[in-house]
Amino acid sequence: MKNLSITISISAIFCFLTACNSNTDTSASTQVEQTKPLNVLYIMTDDHAAHAVGVYEGRFAKLNPTPNIDKLADEGMVFTNTFVTNSICTPSRASILTGQYSQTNGVLDLRGSISTENQHLPTLMSNAGYQTAIIGKWHLKKEPGAFDYYQVLEGQGTYFDPTFRIQGENVWPKNEVQYKGYSSDVVTDISIDWLKNKKNNKPFFLMHQFKAPHDMFEYAPRYEDYLAAETIPEPTDLYGVKATFGSIATRGVNDKLIKNIGTSVSKRHNRRSMGIDLGVDPSLPEEEFTRQAYQKYVKAYLRCVKGVDDNIARLLQTLKDIGEYDNTIIIYTSDQGMMLGEHDFQDKRWMYEESIRMPFIVKDPRMTTQGQKSDLLVNNTDFAPLILDLVGIKVPEYMHGKSFAPALQGKTPNNWRTASYYRYWTHRAYHDVPAHFGLRTKDYKLIFFYGANFMTKPFPFYDKKWVAKTGLHNSAINTPAAWELYDLRKDPTEQNNVYSNPEYSKVVDELKIELKRQRKLYNETDKQYPHLQKIIDKHWND
Repeated sequence: MKNLSITISISAIFCFLTACNSNTDTSASTQVEQTKPLNVLYIMTDDHAAHAVGVYEGRFAKLNPTPNIDKLADEGMVFTNTFVTNSICTPSRASILTGQYSQTNGVLDLRGSISTENQHLPTLMSNAGYQTAIIGKWHLKKEPGAFDYYQVLEGQGTYFDPTFRIQGENVWPKNEVQYKGYSSDVVTDISIDWLKNKKNNKPFFLMHQFKAPHDMFEYAPRYEDYLAAETIPEPTDLYGVKATFGSIATRGVNDKLIKNIGTSVSKRHNRRSMGIDLGVDPSLPEEEFTRQAYQKYVKAYLRCVKGVDDNIARLLQTLKDIGEYDNTIIIYTSDQGMMLGEHDFQDKRWMYEESIRMPFIVKDPRMTTQGQKSDLLVNNTDFAPLILDLVGIKVPEYMHGKSFAPALQGKTPNNWRTASYYRYWTHRAYHDVPAHFGLRTKDYKLIFFYGANFMTKPFPFYDKKWVAKTGLHNSAINTPAAWELYDLRKDPTEQNNVYSNPEYSKVVDELKIELKRQRKLYNETDKQYPHLQKIIDKHWND
């Protein structure tokens, strides 16, 4: 099929692939031309792991947790290899808005913020004639001023009776209004009201962003009976990991760090246990405590997911009611994954699979690949380029990510990545996860835990009790440096670190070459952190 060129204006013919984007393979185009500009509805949850979405066929699939998201998937395409580049809320959202890795956009951790001039995605959409809005979780500190309209949760937001900051209601950050009700319902109510009462006929770009299912997993009372009679399937290593899992970086020499690294579902971790947080009786025997903690944890989590799924049905029905469903690109994703008991870990942050894998589903009315899955290696720096490309806007060179629009036609984009770079900067704070970086290919995962804070004077997080008890701040305590390699073809649940296996020496060498290349390419080196570079140099060839 021949290439099509697009003039960027709302009166132009919006084609499925555009030749004006140098980052995109334009060898294919859809057979259907769109004479009306397409809207974009971007739906994002917080911490919704891909394996907790039915269509991803994880261990929860038989519980049917997401029938409405699965229905959307039947009408679109499911991307099974989508990964976050920094698995924590604020940095992930910054990468999605900017198309850039953390060190370039400046958001390394939860303290980060994005000012209006750097909110690239909504700015570009607005400049191309779109009416832009963000409703729900924001978590990027500064005003979302690049959007034409916003109602965003204050900070992390609360599950019940949430407070929003509303455009036009006083000056940021004093523009606060409190709503009654459950967060997922309220966010959806606001988006529905905005969709029904838009003041112009421009195409819209709406970022609808739930708080759920972020901890502490407070669900609406109507879901109390949901899953009550079910026994939630457990991960294979909930009650103790194999000796072949991890390294001295994550276990310590002779397992001396087992009780200090990675907050747990069980009573293993000495500072934070999900079971304790959720009120499970700590006097129970270890195995029974863990069993009850896991069941309570995941049921609460999936009840929050159920609230999201039901509200997505309401949102999509609104598009149908106002006659825009068949003229809207719909994307469903989350800001990262979530550890749901795997390796006896809770939360995210890790480069392990359940933490970094993101659900990503796209429905485009011009698609010819409905109901199919793609294993293209995608990360969240690619989201903005994809959205821009799908509506005919040239992807700027300052974005690290690339559009993968050809995948929606069953084709592989030209010169596509073979490995996705990852880095978690926030050493040991919150959930005692050591700082690390690495690469994820389709077949392998290479991780280097350098185990030190990028700040020479760590800032205080909320582990005040630990500081009071020990006189030390966790994030100031270095952990051993070590490498881990997982063969995902043979070991998809990452039970066996094969880094020291001589059979994998060539794989290790090749991955390290690519790791070094991507760190330089994406401005992720440690030139400004010489104390970290010293650790990296010392252990690079271990």
